[in-house]
Amino acid sequence: MKIRIFLSGLLSLVLSACASHSVAPRSDLTVVQSHDLPPPDTTDLILPQRAFVIGPLDQVSVEVYGLPELSRSVQVDSSGQISLPLVGSIQVAGKTPAQVGQIYADGLKGRYVRDPQVTVNLTDTVSQNMSVGGAVGSPGIYPVIGRMTLLRALARAEGINEFGKENEVVVYRRVNNKDMAALYDVRAIRAGAYADPEIYANDVIEVSESRGRRIFRDVITASPLLSVPLLRILQ
Repeated sequence: MKIRIFLSGLLSLVLSACASHSVAPRSDLTVVQSHDLPPPDTTDLILPQRAFVIGPLDQVSVEVYGLPELSRSVQVDSSGQISLPLVGSIQVAGKTPAQVGQIYADGLKGRYVRDPQVTVNLTDTVSQNMSVGGAVGSPGIYPVIGRMTLLRALARAEGINEFGKENEVVVYRRVNNKDMAALYDVRAIRAGAYADPEIYANDVIEVSESRGRRIFRDVITASPLLSVPLLRILQ
């Protein structure tokens, strides 16, 4: 009798946790039938570019057109500077590659090169990273490449695991020297209730864990005699 009551109560908790979450799609989302979904245009296949900002210990390549002796690959030092031929040290941390290229071109122009054409590219980054932790498949630090969103970031960490709470995903961010946090419901994002938010370098994503689900798993693991009827009921 006690086992039956226990199973009934446990089943009620599981079913309530698995109940569908109904949300209304956001106003800017066009919903069509599966057979009416058109293919993307060629411009749709290219993600919007986000300007990368160079940071300490990043690797950059500097090319001066027609002057290979002035072109090289250099690593930004811990103070955020690089040293380039003829102009010496340049502060690059916090600047985009295009801004650094313009600074170098301005330093060369007139005195050394009549009309320098400088291209700077960020080839490897250790500063443009995000952290994904909590109840995900593979917690860790991942590079922010191109346009990163919350769903993409979670996918990089192998998704939310069996104990994760999809309605309790927190993004921590530092803005204007202030620590900020926002709570997201991944179920609502997937359902189209609102747009998939962008993730930036140094963001920290934390997925909350459902203690009840872990206890449920532990109970089933510790009680093999109960697991068979429970699994049959849940199916």
